[in-house]
Amino acid sequence: MATEKEMSKEGEGEAYPMKGGDGPYSYSKNSSYQGELRNAAKELVSEAIVEHLDIVKFSPSTTIRVADLGCSVGPNTFFAVQNILEAIELKYYQSQALNSQIPEFQVFFNDHVSSDFNTLFLSLPPDRRYHTAGVPGSFYSHLFPSHSLHVAHISTAIHWLSRVPKEVLDRSSPAWNKGRITYLSASDEVIEAYAAQCADDMARFLQARAQEIAEGGLLIIILLVRPNGIPHSEVNLVIVQDLLGSCLVDMAKKGIVREEKVDTFNLPVYYISPQEMETAIERNGCFSIERMERVPPFTYSGSTEMAPQYLTSKASAFTIRSAVEGVIKAHFGEEILDQLFDSLSKKLEDEVSMSELDEKTVNFCAVLKRKPIN
Repeated sequence: MATEKEMSKEGEGEAYPMKGGDGPYSYSKNSSYQGELRNAAKELVSEAIVEHLDIVKFSPSTTIRVADLGCSVGPNTFFAVQNILEAIELKYYQSQALNSQIPEFQVFFNDHVSSDFNTLFLSLPPDRRYHTAGVPGSFYSHLFPSHSLHVAHISTAIHWLSRVPKEVLDRSSPAWNKGRITYLSASDEVIEAYAAQCADDMARFLQARAQEIAEGGLLIIILLVRPNGIPHSEVNLVIVQDLLGSCLVDMAKKGIVREEKVDTFNLPVYYISPQEMETAIERNGCFSIERMERVPPFTYSGSTEMAPQYLTSKASAFTIRSAVEGVIKAHFGEEILDQLFDSLSKKLEDEVSMSELDEKTVNFCAVLKRKPIN
């Protein structure tokens, strides 16, 4: 097992946060799907906190510390935090043994060092009832003092790996992923390399959280998954990302980008299965699984005019751009971005039913409780 110092260094990996600011391609303007997922999981999260957060083990004078990992920018993180705090307050109100005394709250917003914390903190809710702090760094590393957190939350972020598996970029490796940017329809060696990187990252993630979360505290993970037994080729979000790769291949054929640049580019994204998640948790040994279940399917809760927003090909291309622009810009340069995502929008329009993809997307909520600390 890696030492704390080694784990922190290795967990840093590659850092390409969501696009900041509030412009047309920003994450804050293009994350309605993630917001709807949080809303759909709201009841699951609230129930889990009320049922399983062990406040008896916390000192009555303890400040309750909550962390939102991979928070990015925009309102979604604030809605998630508010839901968590309201559930904790309800837990205290229901606990007669603690005389219903509500402690103070401190909330930590975490994301990569280069994330747009300025925009995040400029949009903090003015009526918030908690103290705030930003914590820059990869959530695959140790971020907080030992056993200082009571609830850690992460939503739609754990599919981002700490780095692209080295093997898929190695021309001499059987896992070299020439002409592709994902593991969709790739060789078994490529899929195994991605799966191994995910397993390694999950081990680091759980080890870090086990060090940081107090006994009786909770780790809440909302994630996009590959259902058990389903081939990787049928994971809807990988299909969309693979279309992005085909756009890059088309641009290489036209001489807009060099073929070598495409061959040396892969997205650091992997959609874990619930079984893989359970295996990682069991290997870590520091958490009990209190809940692991599918988030109920959801429909857009906004106005009629906004309902199809994230289901249109153009909006979907904007959403993907807000997530991957940083990593693409770093590899190919800024000049290709508009043409690339215009091409993706057209391919989505011609080749994909976004509503069908949305219906088939599977989201899970895992609630883990920190076991007694020896």
